[in-house]
Amino acid sequence: MAGASLLSLLDDIAAILDDVALMSKVAARKTAGVLGDDLALNAQQVSGVNADRELPVVWAVAKGSLRNKLILVPAALLISAFIPWAVTPLLMFGGLFLCYEGFEKVYHSLTHKHEPAMSESEMAKAAEDLKAFEKQKVAGAIRTDFVLSAEIIAITLGVVAESSFMTQVVTLAIIAVLMTIGVYGLVAGIVKLDDAGLYLSQRQGNGLLHRLGRKLGGGLVNAAPHLMRGLTVVGTIAMFMVGGGILTHGIHQIAEVFEQAAHWVAALTLVGPVLAWMTPSLLNALFGVLVGAVALVVMSLIGRFRN
Repeated sequence: MAGASLLSLLDDIAAILDDVALMSKVAARKTAGVLGDDLALNAQQVSGVNADRELPVVWAVAKGSLRNKLILVPAALLISAFIPWAVTPLLMFGGLFLCYEGFEKVYHSLTHKHEPAMSESEMAKAAEDLKAFEKQKVAGAIRTDFVLSAEIIAITLGVVAESSFMTQVVTLAIIAVLMTIGVYGLVAGIVKLDDAGLYLSQRQGNGLLHRLGRKLGGGLVNAAPHLMRGLTVVGTIAMFMVGGGILTHGIHQIAEVFEQAAHWVAALTLVGPVLAWMTPSLLNALFGVLVGAVALVVMSLIGRFRN
């Protein structure tokens, strides 16, 4: 009887693992879009940090991301089991936060574009405040990660909604770990591209591979600043696309209008299919900008009343 029970247990475990593998593949495909946004957002979060602190900052945000998921996975399971109606409002609140942060970043960059250069005393004070600046960067990245992680967990939970509880738990855990390792591993690689390029450009030797390596290294060193600036722009756009997309998903009337617009442009010759694919994302981003602007005005008014 004991042997039969053990075999039965092993059979159950094997069945669960088969389900988990299948569900994990489906969930990974469905969350791929959010993963790309997550990558862009987090890579640009380390811009402005000293080169020797880039990897420690990425590691600090990665640990914060894991803590986020340790909170989100049990919370998602509990919400799904007891108050499933709360999932959409909570996600929409997160989407509103992303739009607000994105627009605040744009507004700040526009209004502080022509600030005068810092004096020596101000630069010395800025150096003293470096730790505070780093902490602020890490805290902001972890807050943004919380919203994106919540969407990833919600999408994954939707995929495994009809599966057994154990399959849900294991699949959510696998997706949470893989997404964290994938995103922050790539972020670490991106922020150290310039160091890799510098290493290659300084290699000695007259062989073909050494010469090609030096050219490649020089290209990476020159491209790295442009890449980081580009990621700052892409990351901000991603905030509006993800935040606006979450909000329109919860407001079905707006989502239907955007889908109808995609059907209209699909009828255009040649460019129709491409425009139809891009239209919902572009409209979500524009909606995110609008909502972010309104949220910033509201928060500014609240701040004035408090003062």
